[in-house]
Amino acid sequence: MLSQVIHLIRKEIIIEWRNRYALNGISLYLISTIFICYLSFNVRSNQLNPLTWNALFWIIILFTSISVVAKTFIQEKQGLFLYYYWIHDPATIIIGRTLYNAFLLIMLGIPGLLIYSLVLGNPVEDIFLFVVNVLIVCFGLSATLTLLSAIAAKARNSQTLMAILSFPVVLPILLMAIKVSKNAIDGLDRASSYDELITLVAINAIIGGVSYLLFPYLWRS
Repeated sequence: MLSQVIHLIRKEIIIEWRNRYALNGISLYLISTIFICYLSFNVRSNQLNPLTWNALFWIIILFTSISVVAKTFIQEKQGLFLYYYWIHDPATIIIGRTLYNAFLLIMLGIPGLLIYSLVLGNPVEDIFLFVVNVLIVCFGLSATLTLLSAIAAKARNSQTLMAILSFPVVLPILLMAIKVSKNAIDGLDRASSYDELITLVAINAIIGGVSYLLFPYLWRS
């Protein structure tokens, strides 16, 4: 299974590199959103406090993640589904797509944090804790949205269903992420964020386990 997962991830990277317009469009969306925030809040007048900075960052990450992961299964053609059905195990498909999407979110999230900090300032006191939080959230969003994309792909109005299903599932992840990032901004002791980090890891594990167990039934349907 490991070799199949690696092969699937490599295939996704090659396709993404050949069709760079999708990745370039998402990168442009990320940079444009950050620049619009800069123009709207006029940071030179110190109108952006740390709480607003934190909220804006996670809003940008959330909508960027949905734009990236939503196309995982929704934009796939039916013939490609049939091809994968015969050559890959369902567990290989969901693991490979989840890991690839997590890698893609990290590649957008970390540079996005750097650009966001350069444009809007960086009030974070504990940058290491903040980055670790971003990495865990990227894996959580990838696991959640990948499964929801597979569910939505089975429906006709898939884009609407994706938006409706994602909100209640993603909300707990965002709540924990905001708490941890707030502690990192305030420079609190890292021990005060351990409970939230453990909760985030537990949510990721639960979603990953549910995806692994339920996706084969969804795949065969």
